Amino acid sequence: MAESAVKKIAVFTSGGDAPGMNAAIRAVVRTANHFNIECFGVWEGYNGLIKGEFIKMGPRSVKNIINRGGTILKSARSLEFKTKEGRQKAYENCKKEGIDALVCIGGDGTFTGATIFNEEFGIKTIGIPGTIDNDIFGSDNTIGYDTALNTAMDAIDKIRDTATSHNRVFFVEVMGRDAGFIALNSGIAAGALDIIIPETRDNIDDLFETFVKAQKAGKSSSIVVVAEGEKLGNIYGLAELTKKQFPHYDIRVAILGHIQRGGSPSCADRVLASRLGYGAVVGLMEGRVNVMAGLQANKLVFTPFREAIKKHNNINEDLLRISEILAI
Repeated sequence: MAESAVKKIAVFTSGGDAPGMNAAIRAVVRTANHFNIECFGVWEGYNGLIKGEFIKMGPRSVKNIINRGGTILKSARSLEFKTKEGRQKAYENCKKEGIDALVCIGGDGTFTGATIFNEEFGIKTIGIPGTIDNDIFGSDNTIGYDTALNTAMDAIDKIRDTATSHNRVFFVEVMGRDAGFIALNSGIAAGALDIIIPETRDNIDDLFETFVKAQKAGKSSSIVVVAEGEKLGNIYGLAELTKKQFPHYDIRVAILGHIQRGGSPSCADRVLASRLGYGAVVGLMEGRVNVMAGLQANKLVFTPFREAIKKHNNINEDLLRISEILAI
């Protein structure tokens, strides 16, 4: 590969943490070292840019982190960076340190900030999608998604033990913001009776009809998986309406919450993060700017930030059909 015009880069994590972010940091740092590019870490995302909190990083500074959840660089949402004054401070600090480019690990908010920063000040930026929600266009999977799926599935499996033992109906809420990928896939994997996600036009009568079919089929316990961004109603409201319709049901609600964000990343997330971390550095060396590194059909691709933010991955219609067929 030809010598890179980029000589000094900085990497940071921003927004919600996701398992595999550390693996991505490690890949960025070690790839940069391989190509004789200086690499700095930025503490607490955009806040660190504003405060000038840069940390020199080398191959040994990222040892033994590939298996760790969370992010060693910390993460934060920065209100100050949303202001022109905040971004001006960040630019001055980058200029002071001689930073040529930024590797931004996060979601759509992170990429929005990077886009504006590049357009205003010319700092080269490239993104790596790190979010459990899998709602970023341009990569088949985002870093952290596979781990969150397995965490949700494992939790639902454990809840099923109680549901079966007591003939109960459990409504289980999983994360995903406005996307139903975690709900749909963990629901299928855990054998949920029904899966309620924002991408489909659900109504309460359809849910009730599913319970009627389950009764006729002889099911004595059930799991309903609900995405947190579901528009039909919050999980407590859905459970209450179901109780009124089926007063003999013993209904419980479980919200899995932030356990889905934590934990050691899966093999798939570690490999994905390693490939995208490498890809981000190589992309900068090739002169790519304001793009996100992603994997599509198992190949490295680069998607413009504006496109990655504006568009969304689509729910697989076959999976929706499969979930209905296999539920009863």
